[in-house]
Amino acid sequence: MNDAFAEPTVVWHSPDTTDRPLVVLLHGRGADETGIIGLAGHLPKGPSYAAVRAPIPAGGGYAWFANRGIGRPVAESLKQTMAWFRTWLDHLAPAGRPVILVGFSGGAAFAGGLLLSDPQRFASAAILYGTLPFDAGVPTSPARLAGVPVFVAQGETDTIIPRELLDRTWTYLLGDSGAPSYARRDPGGHNLTNTTVAELGGWIAERLHFLASRGTLPSDDGTWSNLPDGALPARSGARPDVSWSIPQEQRSDNSPRQVRERLLNRVLALPGVTARQSAISVPGATGFMIERDPRTPLDAFLVPQAGEFAHLHPEHDGSLHMALPPALAREAIAKGWGVAHPLAGIRLARGMVMIYGPRNDAELDVVTGILQTSHAYATAPLPAGSGNA
Repeated sequence: MNDAFAEPTVVWHSPDTTDRPLVVLLHGRGADETGIIGLAGHLPKGPSYAAVRAPIPAGGGYAWFANRGIGRPVAESLKQTMAWFRTWLDHLAPAGRPVILVGFSGGAAFAGGLLLSDPQRFASAAILYGTLPFDAGVPTSPARLAGVPVFVAQGETDTIIPRELLDRTWTYLLGDSGAPSYARRDPGGHNLTNTTVAELGGWIAERLHFLASRGTLPSDDGTWSNLPDGALPARSGARPDVSWSIPQEQRSDNSPRQVRERLLNRVLALPGVTARQSAISVPGATGFMIERDPRTPLDAFLVPQAGEFAHLHPEHDGSLHMALPPALAREAIAKGWGVAHPLAGIRLARGMVMIYGPRNDAELDVVTGILQTSHAYATAPLPAGSGNA
């Protein structure tokens, strides 16, 4: 245990058993572990729930939510406290046991710091009515949280957390972070609503069911074999505006009609592809289907039972959704070509991304290459005994 802090004070919703996933609840300023543990009674049965007291005698919470560029002292305090927490967590939940972080207010900043410092350690995280600990020494690079689902909720009239930090958190999580981010904005202030709690419970249940049912993917995550030199270039310009609610839509910088039509024709020329109304998207979206080989992974499809591996949105939108190998989905996000779907790894394929509609012929060639990679993923059977089919 870190010498700077005492042993953690923890309360449990029910006795812990190590064969269950673990959900850790982190309270806000002015509260403690005995208050936030009550949230567990409104969340799904199955996981173990633990609430951990913040190790701050005078602060009453994980107080880094107040970070306003305080700088090095905040960064060092956060680093020390995360090490203290990780020592406790690693003993309780060794590798292989799924851990979900749920942080409220100041606890959200601490949960965000833990997640950003080691994204692969956690199955997912909820950032509730709080901010990420920007400028406190944790990485916030593009695609840092790719593949790690995040639930984010904020109050529209919250006056406890500085609005600029709430907005910065929202923008990063729903864009550059690469996280599949399920987002809510409530018409109130700095308090959990019944609707948010209900949606959080459903989100946790679906994430845990996905982890239990999908298994692991093979280590070979594919290549950009249909792009020049096998490399994905960076997309120029800013990311377009994308809706944060479902259905996920591209709302600015859209693809011209003639470019969209050429893209559609290129997809239809791929081997074995047929097109019809998407089985999952909005009316007017063109779904791209193949006859699925049972040996291909479920994660190579948006709708496995329909053989739908990608779809093209209607003309007013022009973007695509497709399934990519997770490592390539991460790269596509990092290089500005797309954003994760909010339900990737929750209800849908781990590598499901929105790829922005191509704006010109050069981008058409790149997006075609990305889609050809999705097609290759859906048509390449796994070796016997590997992955989850």
